[in-house]
Amino acid sequence: MKLGRNDRCHCGSGKKYKHCCMNSLEKQHAEVFDDVEAMVAMNPSLTLDELNAALQHKMFERNNRPHPDFCGLSPTQMTNWLYASFDELNGVTIATPDDLSSSPVMRYLTLILDEAMQHEGSFKATSRGNLPVKLVKQASALLPEFAVSELNTPITISDYAGSNEEKFNALHYTRVLAEIAGIIYRRSGHYHVKKTAQKRYQTQGIQAFFQPMLETAIKKYNWGYLDGFDQNVDLRTFWLFMLWRLQSHTSADQLIKEVMTAFPDLLQEFSPNDYFSPEKQLGLIIESRFIERFLQFWGFITADPKSFFPREGKARKVQPQPLLTQTFQFSVK
Repeated sequence: MKLGRNDRCHCGSGKKYKHCCMNSLEKQHAEVFDDVEAMVAMNPSLTLDELNAALQHKMFERNNRPHPDFCGLSPTQMTNWLYASFDELNGVTIATPDDLSSSPVMRYLTLILDEAMQHEGSFKATSRGNLPVKLVKQASALLPEFAVSELNTPITISDYAGSNEEKFNALHYTRVLAEIAGIIYRRSGHYHVKKTAQKRYQTQGIQAFFQPMLETAIKKYNWGYLDGFDQNVDLRTFWLFMLWRLQSHTSADQLIKEVMTAFPDLLQEFSPNDYFSPEKQLGLIIESRFIERFLQFWGFITADPKSFFPREGKARKVQPQPLLTQTFQFSVK
């Protein structure tokens, strides 16, 4: 769909298109027309059809040329990653791993589905509408089986264990995703698994819900839900670019620099304060929403929380898990 001059730019800056990427695109178009003018000067006998063909060739060539600000991706490839639907992404294959036991989200979903299936498709919620304590305890007991168990800190424990759902971030995240994805719903004080989901679980197992849950986490879930940041910066648009970069070098610091280079208008969403610059604020949001929650909750990486508040000059690294490369195979260089 073509953007109007006054529409919000789809780069995520929040600005009107005419005040954002429209300017850079017009610059690119001007450069192409300059090339065409030079071509006409050298070949004055060209017909209109020949000129149109030359213009199209120039535009195609520029749009498919590697761009240094995009870490070598072409504008065409970047546009696909930013705006294509989940099943129309180019340059990456998203698979469902055979073994999902290392993914906290999928293990917690298995507990929820099993509890319902043992009681004819539903189970009772707490008076506050949360998952029952019995299920919370079962989910807490799974912590030693996850790679994050090596990071035995209070921050990690509050994410992957708790006395109730409200104090158990990864479990609460999973339940919310399952509701948004249309796998479960709450009615009359009970959680129910939809009939279609019950049939899929019986015939295909937990693998049937991996990609629907993943797409829900990326496209529909509010990444700012579990944090206290005031800025409503939507990183979901850039998730695949960030994943590609982090998988290639495992450096949180380098990732943040690459995001700021590729999408500099993001920094305009932040106001400097007494504590953090716009660059630092953007970095904290990337670490919190993308690395610590999305990637870790799914079991794609581990990242010691202590490393995200390091001494000056100490690099911040993440540790990719096998599930990451089993799920995402990139074919771009």
